[in-house]
Amino acid sequence: MTAGMSQYARPVEQSVYEAVGGQPFFDQLVDRFYDGVADDPVLRPLYPEDLGPSRSHLAGFLAQYWGGPPHYSEERGHPRLRMRHAPFEIGVAERDAWMDHMRASVGESDLPDDIRRAMLDYFESAATHLINKQPPVPPTDSRRLPIS
Repeated sequence: MTAGMSQYARPVEQSVYEAVGGQPFFDQLVDRFYDGVADDPVLRPLYPEDLGPSRSHLAGFLAQYWGGPPHYSEERGHPRLRMRHAPFEIGVAERDAWMDHMRASVGESDLPDDIRRAMLDYFESAATHLINKQPPVPPTDSRRLPIS
């Protein structure tokens, strides 16, 4: 390449996976997350006794989602998040507890602000999307007269 050609070179965009240092970042993020889940009274009952496979699955999924190699899909197929989570009752309390632990885990990471915000936005959206249990509706008293 000649010196004059550099003005035409396009910057190569890095994936989030590359920008954060690859798989080790996601392994550490997920380890911190599951360290919180391990003692959480709302979330712990939703997980198997051995959290090892859950850690591995989430770390692999997140690495792939953020631009890493497709190992998760090669091993487990399409993510199908709602289908995989359908057997578990996930309500607002479970979503909020999950987000609390993920926010804390992301917060302990040394991330650029744009990546931190993108991750938290994604986690908020995905966690909300997995809600499959609605809060109980209080009974109504149909004998009351409307207030005018």
